[in-house]
Amino acid sequence: MTESNPYIASWQSPSNIALVKYWGKKGPQLPANPSISFTLDNAITSTQIEAIHSENQNQVSIEFYFEDAKNPAFESKILAYLDIVRSEFYWLANHQLIIHSKNTFPHSSGIASSASAFSALALCLCDLHAQITGETFPNFYEKASHWARIGSGSACRSVYGGFNLWGHSNNILNSSDLHAINIDENVHDNFKTLTDTILIVEKGKKSVSSTQGHALLKEHPFAQLRYQLANENTNQLLSILKSGEIKDFIGLVEAEALMLHALMMTSPTPFILIKPNTLAVLEKIWEFRNQTDLNLLFTLDAGANVHLISTAEHNEQVQNFVKNELVGYCQNGLYFCNAIGQGPKNIKNA
Repeated sequence: MTESNPYIASWQSPSNIALVKYWGKKGPQLPANPSISFTLDNAITSTQIEAIHSENQNQVSIEFYFEDAKNPAFESKILAYLDIVRSEFYWLANHQLIIHSKNTFPHSSGIASSASAFSALALCLCDLHAQITGETFPNFYEKASHWARIGSGSACRSVYGGFNLWGHSNNILNSSDLHAINIDENVHDNFKTLTDTILIVEKGKKSVSSTQGHALLKEHPFAQLRYQLANENTNQLLSILKSGEIKDFIGLVEAEALMLHALMMTSPTPFILIKPNTLAVLEKIWEFRNQTDLNLLFTLDAGANVHLISTAEHNEQVQNFVKNELVGYCQNGLYFCNAIGQGPKNIKNA
C-alpha cells in the first residue's frame, strides 16, 4: 500500500426510529428478534476521521473530540469498538486516528444517538479501508451495516435511507441478523411521506442505558413471549407497510412502544425511563386523535422523549397541535421536526 498523510473520511449519518423494537440480543451483537425502522432526515451525526500512519505502533490509537471537546467516556467506548473491528480493518494497528464528531440532537437521551454515531463511524472506516489498502468492499453499505451493528445494534439500520429491516424474517428472503436491509420496494406510498416530530421531554442522560436494558431482558420472565410477539409484529407490519393500511399501522406501532416500556417496568430489576410529562403527551395525542380522526400516532425509544408521527397531509394541523398543546411538556420548549431521510452522505468534499 502507498501511504499518504493523512487519509481523511467524513460521513454524516442519520438516526432512525424503530417501529418494531429491537430489545434483547444474543451472541456477538445479534438481535433476539427482527426490527423495522425508518430513517430520520434531521437527527444526524457528522463524523470525520483522519488516519495518520505510525510505524511500529501495533495498537489502536485515537484522539476523540465530541463537539470540539475531548470526551474520555466516548473515547474509551470507541477504542473498545475499534479493538474488535481491527480483525477486518487490519490497518488500524499502524495508524493513529483523530476523530471529530457532532450531533444535531441531544445524545444519550433516547433518540438513538448511538445508531447515527456508529453508523457514521463504520462508514468512515469502510471509506478509509479503500483509501489505505486499495481494497473496495463490493457491498459497501452492507459491510458498513455489518460493522456498525457491532458498535450499536440499531446502527446497522442507519446506513440506508427510508424503511429498513434488521433480523431474519421468513417473509423477506435476503433478511439477516448480521446486517440490515432496505425494504422501500415493499412500502406503500401512504407511508413514504411520514413526518416525525421529536418532543424533547428530557434532554439528560438516561438512568439506565440501552445496553443495560438489553442485559436485563435476558432474565425477564416474559422474554420468550416478547421475542415471539416481536416476530409476529414484524410480519404483520411488513404486510401493513405493503398494503398501506394506516389505521392498522397506528395500532401496531403504539402497542410496540408501550410494550417496550412495560418490559422495562417489569424487569427483574425494574426501571422507568418515561416521565410524567411523557404520559401527559401520550394522553394528549390520544385525545387529539379521537377528536379529529387524523392519522397521527406516537412511538417511544428507550427514553422519555416522544416521537409524534403523522402523514404529510396533516402536517399543518399536527404542528399547530404541537405548538398549542404539547410544547409546554417539552424541556425548554424543545422539539424538532423530521421527515423520512435519504440516508448517510459522504461529506468529505461537500
